Amino acid sequence: MADMFKGIVDRYGRPIEKAALKVEQAAPTSTGVRRHDALHPAAGLTPDRLAQVLRASIDGDPENYLALAEDMEERDPHYAGVLGVRKRQVSGLDITVEAAGDDAVSVAAADLVREIIERDGFEDELFDILDAVGKGFSCTEIIWDTSEGQWRPKRLAWRDPRWFVFDQVDGETPLLRNGGLNEPLVPYHWIYHSAKVKSGLPIRGGIARAVAWTFLFKSFTVKDWAIFCEAYGQPLRLGKYDAGASEKDKKTLLEAVSDIGVDYAAIVPTSMIVDFVKADISGSHALYKERADWLDQQVSKVVLGQTGTTDAIAGGYAVGKTHDGVREDIEKGDARQIAATLNRDLTRPAVDLNFGPQKKYPRIRIGRPEQVDIKALVENVVSLVPLGLKVGMSTMRDRIGLPDPEKDEELLVAPKVSAPIAAPADPELKLRKPGERPPALSAIGVENRDAIERAADDMLADWKPLVSPVVAGLEAEIAAASSVEDVKALLAQRFAGLDAAALTELLARSAFAARLAGEVDETL
Repeated sequence: MADMFKGIVDRYGRPIEKAALKVEQAAPTSTGVRRHDALHPAAGLTPDRLAQVLRASIDGDPENYLALAEDMEERDPHYAGVLGVRKRQVSGLDITVEAAGDDAVSVAAADLVREIIERDGFEDELFDILDAVGKGFSCTEIIWDTSEGQWRPKRLAWRDPRWFVFDQVDGETPLLRNGGLNEPLVPYHWIYHSAKVKSGLPIRGGIARAVAWTFLFKSFTVKDWAIFCEAYGQPLRLGKYDAGASEKDKKTLLEAVSDIGVDYAAIVPTSMIVDFVKADISGSHALYKERADWLDQQVSKVVLGQTGTTDAIAGGYAVGKTHDGVREDIEKGDARQIAATLNRDLTRPAVDLNFGPQKKYPRIRIGRPEQVDIKALVENVVSLVPLGLKVGMSTMRDRIGLPDPEKDEELLVAPKVSAPIAAPADPELKLRKPGERPPALSAIGVENRDAIERAADDMLADWKPLVSPVVAGLEAEIAAASSVEDVKALLAQRFAGLDAAALTELLARSAFAARLAGEVDETL
């Protein structure tokens, strides 16, 4: 095992240290910088103060900005809601693992990665990694378990982003704060995810930075709205006293009127009067709600890419059904980014620590399964295969979602179709009496035909004696006719000799026989 570790380096080219992987590098402490104490820069936030916080985050001190981002999620229900939807929608997508090849090591490596992502709690850990969507980055420590001689992630521990800073030279390399020193992250011990919400430095790439100003303006609006409702939303309590009332009486009346607004109970002398004046609000008091709603819509656009599923707008249901929470392109972008991070910081370390360095590694893919129009696919295959298109059975099963059958499994097969009945060798059918069976049909298997088919044979044989006098020589007479009127007269003369009664009786018998055969379900 020790020799296998020699050739392993992280993405920065740093060799790994086996002993360092077994110790938590960023475990919280009761003293120092890694404490769970709370900072609340959102309290009393002003435009000047917000500008200072944002500038300091770029200049190398992001602690207050990251604390503000946390505060915003706790203080603004709308922002917390839409940000949670975006993270949960991605963390709840289907996760698949593709092996790097068909050899034994590649298959075993893919099975190892599947084992890791199928652990209980992995979806919640993925949600924590997606904390980068709001704050721009997230650092998750891998707690390795080597109790059975194999390297397995015991858990993926979210670490407070306030415990990290970025290298002052490139502005992108994360460093762990440790008193006055900043430590590089131990190789193969961290999942560092930088969410590309916008281009630029990681500390400037989170949604919280864009929402911060909207959060500030909305806090002012909600505060003014609360003051307005407090001042004008309740009826005025007006106390009246006599001209000869003493200061003690006035004080008593004032306390009573105040208590009515708090305790809804008070006592006053009979000589005093308390009136309630209804608050008739006029003016643009709806401005507060409209402004707060407009600001919420801007947050929805930034976080979800749409407002149809979060705000009460005309046509919102139809729009919401189209967008389904998070706009499709945003969902795909988040899924692609988080999959790339997991392949780099989780898949490769797990494979290297257990199998040694590989030329190719399994790949984690996150996203919705491809929607296939099965009906159209099958119709196209049925139409194109007779024209020479070659389609593999295994490929078709995968496309329509059916597994390969087991070795001894009973298989579905197409129903057997009986062979078509050949035409009689002699094209001329002998004239026969009604009900007489042609011997030629008996020889070619007419006994296997059903009752309706036999009735059709009988009718075709019986009508020939009836119509033969009508059609005999008719073709030559029509050819000799000189006009359409002559043809009409010729046909009328011919049909005048047709035995219509016999033909009608024949049709009636055939229809009755077919109806009777259908009623009794005769097949022979």
